[in-house]
Amino acid sequence: MGTVPLQVPGAADATAAAAPDGGDGSGDALLAAPPPAGRPSVGLAAAWMSGWLGAMLVMLVAGREATRELHVFQILEIRSLLGLVLLVPLIVGAGGWRTLRTARLRQHVARNIVHYGAQFAWFVALTMIPIAQVVAIEFTMPIWTALLAALFLGERLTGWKVAAVVLGMVGCAVIVRPHVGSIEPGQAIALACALGFAVSVILVKSLTRTEGAVTILFWMLLVQSLLGAVPALLTWRTPSLSVWPWLVVIAICGTFSHYCMARALRHAEATVVVPMDFLRVPLSAAAGWLIYAERLDAVSVAGGVLILAANGLNLVRRRARPDALAPDGRAA
Repeated sequence: MGTVPLQVPGAADATAAAAPDGGDGSGDALLAAPPPAGRPSVGLAAAWMSGWLGAMLVMLVAGREATRELHVFQILEIRSLLGLVLLVPLIVGAGGWRTLRTARLRQHVARNIVHYGAQFAWFVALTMIPIAQVVAIEFTMPIWTALLAALFLGERLTGWKVAAVVLGMVGCAVIVRPHVGSIEPGQAIALACALGFAVSVILVKSLTRTEGAVTILFWMLLVQSLLGAVPALLTWRTPSLSVWPWLVVIAICGTFSHYCMARALRHAEATVVVPMDFLRVPLSAAAGWLIYAERLDAVSVAGGVLILAANGLNLVRRRARPDALAPDGRAA
């Protein structure tokens, strides 16, 4: 069936956030208290995003191996259940089970319905159109995120942000070289997937204004485990001993990658953080070349250079104008 999606979100600045398939965070009355003074840090956001990218690459390999034996519904369900167990140390470290209380349950449920649906659409599209097309369309997500963040979160959509997103999109298109023509059903589903992930990111950004990272992650895993329980049971096959290590890796990477994304969103706007995810395309191409002997040609390298340039433009401009960032609500 392909690979697991590496995978999957009125102040003028959405950095007053916590901590994501997108990233998430949430909390209770304690976490909703007035935050300490501080400033956003693109450097810290980039550091957390490196954790996200590393986990995504590892999960790519684990997901590919697991789907050789198990249905996607089953993989996602096991990932959510194991993720809840793995989350316990973070819950204890964040202050215990009381930190999981939330006054925004409806928003958590809405966000995770969208996120789960986007993941499902990603896999459906993967069975209908070439992987290159799925990846190319999936990476329109930052464009939708930038537009939605500007419309609903009040984030500024500057010329430099637009240029960084467009340059990154060009780099992705160069690497995957999608077909040009009429929209096929699979392409429409992949586009719905990208839009769904963008809506998920925006909902996460809204939640992180009042919620902590661990709580958002807890509700993500809980809600999605409930959503996927029936489909997983209907497609259930007892996993063999050889596939369990891959499932554990998926659970670990799937859980803590979201935490990394969420922490990155704490330190910078969504329109700054999300384009960093463009690096996943050249890094995935390199992993495919090293592990599966997949072709890595000069065109793919050129696309990777464009993506790196987009991220460099985005980060350099933010460093050059630190005053453009509003104070951040919380430190990592």
